Amino acid sequence: MTMSQVPVSYRVSERQDETHDTVTLTLEPAGAPLESSKPGQFMMLYAFGVGEVPVSVSGPPGAAGLTHTIRAVGAVSRALCSAAPGQAVGVRGPFGTSWHESDAFGQDLLVIGGGIGLAPLRPAVLAALREPGRYRHITVLIGARSPAELVFAAEYERWRDSGATVEVTVDRADAGWHGHVSVVTQLVGPSGLDPRRTLALICGPEVMMRLTAQTLLAAGMTASQIRVSLERNMQCGVGECGHCQFGPLLLCRDGPVVSYHAAAPLLSIREL
Repeated sequence: MTMSQVPVSYRVSERQDETHDTVTLTLEPAGAPLESSKPGQFMMLYAFGVGEVPVSVSGPPGAAGLTHTIRAVGAVSRALCSAAPGQAVGVRGPFGTSWHESDAFGQDLLVIGGGIGLAPLRPAVLAALREPGRYRHITVLIGARSPAELVFAAEYERWRDSGATVEVTVDRADAGWHGHVSVVTQLVGPSGLDPRRTLALICGPEVMMRLTAQTLLAAGMTASQIRVSLERNMQCGVGECGHCQFGPLLLCRDGPVVSYHAAAPLLSIREL
């Protein structure tokens, strides 16, 4: 297995519509597979004739193929979201830092995802659920704008059956919703975490991550116990082009997963 700076051909073997604008693609290598990714890392996906974008891996670590959950927000992501089974996709990677969720062995693992931010967290959840006995407890808190915006909704019950506590909330309910209606930070208090023995992994919109981290700090956690996944304009993937610079960090190389101890002072600077 290799990591290439030239796109390697993969083919779409399966596609799953998650929401009205979000699709999960399963990709199988057309030849030699790339190096396996770690939870939290990303690949550069190339829609031939359109362009390339960074997309976090959302599938289980160690799988032969790749799984990516993509929201259609631009020309490249729209092209990828419309890819049909059998279509070729170029792939480079894996790139970036990982969640290192196993650092929580013997402690509580708290995973908090907002919207499509659950996608890069899903591999960490799946990896932890393979070894639930290694953690004191696994808690997954999920927030979305509405029930229709929830990704991987069919899996939550399986995660519960595998030993995790899974709580879900939405900003706006519909007629069929009987769960929580609130921002995801309001689920933190009832989660029963031990702030001295918890590792928190957070991904979502930046304002959500800031507010969630502040809630965890107020609950007694330290910034070094909190990890966030940051997003900027990643183009090369190897820290050479500088497009993803975030203060002293190049997020394709030094991120996307960053300790909140490093991220907090940068996130406090407007428009950095």
